[in-house]
Amino acid sequence: MCRRDPGVAETLVEAVSMSALECQYQFRFERWNCTLEGRYRASLLKRGFKETAFLYAISSAGLTHALAKACSAGRMERCTCDEAPDLENREAWQWGGCGDNLKYSSKFVKEFLGRRSSKDLRARVDFHNNLVGVKVIKAGVETTCKCHGVSGSCTVRTCWRQLAPFHEVGKRLKHKYETALKVGSTTNEATGEAGAISPPRGRAAGTGGGDPLPRTPELVHLDDSPSFCLASRFSPGTAGRRCHREKNCESICCGRGHNTQSRVVTRPCQCQVRWCCYVECRQCTQREEVYTCKG
Repeated sequence: MCRRDPGVAETLVEAVSMSALECQYQFRFERWNCTLEGRYRASLLKRGFKETAFLYAISSAGLTHALAKACSAGRMERCTCDEAPDLENREAWQWGGCGDNLKYSSKFVKEFLGRRSSKDLRARVDFHNNLVGVKVIKAGVETTCKCHGVSGSCTVRTCWRQLAPFHEVGKRLKHKYETALKVGSTTNEATGEAGAISPPRGRAAGTGGGDPLPRTPELVHLDDSPSFCLASRFSPGTAGRRCHREKNCESICCGRGHNTQSRVVTRPCQCQVRWCCYVECRQCTQREEVYTCKG
């Protein structure tokens, strides 16, 4: 595929990097801070935690976002700008600019990630969470317009579609992570056979068309998450992690308490722009306290 479609490989690498960085940003104040080095990533992806659900969603969202942007930037051979959408009062709009090609990217992502056997319980959950990532991208599309005409009279408007910044996508997926639904098998576990997925008690399944997953735009997961407090195959734990005393030390340090260190730092301060072309700053020294979790 990479040989057939020039530009795809570079976009895949960009998407992986963008998704990982956004995951780390969204979870920077949490016990699990999206540590994906070495065995941690592989161990997480083998289980059905809600952290795993977030990883699938942010990855598919990152790939969709990166591909749509690559198309509009002319970095892909098989796609270009987006086509004009069905806008209200279409005769009052003149299509122009170069919209992000969400139609191509979402189709590509669904084919690239694929759907494994419908009998595979875990595969259905992963595919559902992949689609949630794509849906969050679609929900953030906005129409941007620019006016043309005498003295800015806006007799003609040039409009195009733009995706939301990826930070906004990450924020929405983080909220879905916090409200993720746990689902489970309805079959006899003693047989070891995968069966239908049942929604939590009090939730309507809303199933149809033979798909046993609850029809929901939310993330779903199968297993309860570990605490991430101590080192394990899923994370390095929180010992030594930096925290914010007033915000999250109690939570991140899991009740073990935290150490306080005082240090002197020097930073630029009282900066002023000097005519014409440079900024002049003083160097200010101050003492600050750093808090880290006890082991």
